[in-house]
Amino acid sequence: MAWPAAVAAVVAAGATLFTGAASQAAVADNPGALKRLTTSSELAKLTLTENTVSPDTIAELDSRLPNVGVDTVLSSANHPMTRTDSGCRASEKAALPITPKAASAYCFDDGDALTQQWLPQSVTSSGDADDDGVWGTNKVILSGWTHNDHLNDEYPSEPDEDKALARVAFIDANDPANLKYRWVLLAVPTEGGANFAKLGSHLGGMVWYGDKLIVTASNGDAHNNALFVFSMKHILQATKSDHAIGKVDGGYSAHGYQYVMPAIGSYSLGGKCSSANDDAIPCFASLSLDRSSSPHRIVANEWFSSGGTQPARLFRYDLAPVTNDMPLAVNGAKKAAAADAYETKAVGVQGTLSYQNTWYVPSARGGPGQHGIMWRQNTDGATGTSCSGSPAVACWAKHSEGMSLWWRTKTVWSVTEWAADANGDWQDPASSGWEDRVVPERVLFSVPLSSLG
Repeated sequence: MAWPAAVAAVVAAGATLFTGAASQAAVADNPGALKRLTTSSELAKLTLTENTVSPDTIAELDSRLPNVGVDTVLSSANHPMTRTDSGCRASEKAALPITPKAASAYCFDDGDALTQQWLPQSVTSSGDADDDGVWGTNKVILSGWTHNDHLNDEYPSEPDEDKALARVAFIDANDPANLKYRWVLLAVPTEGGANFAKLGSHLGGMVWYGDKLIVTASNGDAHNNALFVFSMKHILQATKSDHAIGKVDGGYSAHGYQYVMPAIGSYSLGGKCSSANDDAIPCFASLSLDRSSSPHRIVANEWFSSGGTQPARLFRYDLAPVTNDMPLAVNGAKKAAAADAYETKAVGVQGTLSYQNTWYVPSARGGPGQHGIMWRQNTDGATGTSCSGSPAVACWAKHSEGMSLWWRTKTVWSVTEWAADANGDWQDPASSGWEDRVVPERVLFSVPLSSLG
């Protein structure tokens, strides 16, 4: 398949942190009904082409590093999480939804709660992967984090080689009172499987379906990849601990992480994506899974700043049987056409769910300390939840990212992103006392689907 040359020249589409308050009134305006997109020209922009890594390449890489499973990763989990009802900072608890109240919520360990280099973007789980909610014997939640490339633009101390890194927290969720996680680096195979390199793209959305992990590639490489695909059958253990990624003296390193997942394929768009408007080829921002449709579908959306009024597209693709080598249903030409597509006037959309023809579309308001708005939309109209927020519909979590529906329990999981300062600015990690200036607001939380209305 076509990979970026050395996966080095990347344009990472990081999330804009604060875009001002000029259009905050527009964020609170009812977005109205979804508009279905039906013309061939509109749908053609969403068509994906399947690309696969040679099985020989994957086999070669597997032969060079220990191939472990999800169980091994979970058994080595070394980052504890804390329940918000028994700990966590006040700012973390304040980031949770006002209405509905979180059924469960956790904060990350201190290093990840405060880090400026990494941004939480997405959630998926064994509740997506299998309808019984377990992978083997384990309940697992995955949280995808992308490197904060804005730091490289603002602070010279940040190394350029860290741009466009992506990692996934494998969270052991077997004991609700004792969540803990281990990081796994995402990578792409190179040199016919003799080596691997960083993903080289902003990680936004993520879905776990069967043994496949599908992640968004937002404007991240020269080959117009919109999605990368990984497999739980190919989790490799690094043999050296080094800042480098790939082959080093005496073995293989994964940027200091113990585990690495090499991509087994991708899906590319027909051209370079653009976030300029919703008439261009879209940049995939978030993903979720819809098991209420037949066949099952992945749900994607594009993102525009909450400081504007640009409508965003929501679109779905049919999934293939879980036994297939690649997850999306394609035709004989290896093309995956969008099953359906809509336009929403909700702004600042950083995640969406569809369930039985209702779309749950949260608007993430751009300013510091602001709660989001959860809209329920269909082709007839939109409704929101009222609470004590200001405006009254601002009841959802602060700066929430992707969402995932744990199918068996009908529980919605999401994660919040921010750990900036009180003005919404990232801090230089090389500066003195930067931790004291950070306001940590990162939480992993769940609410019952029924509570969203």
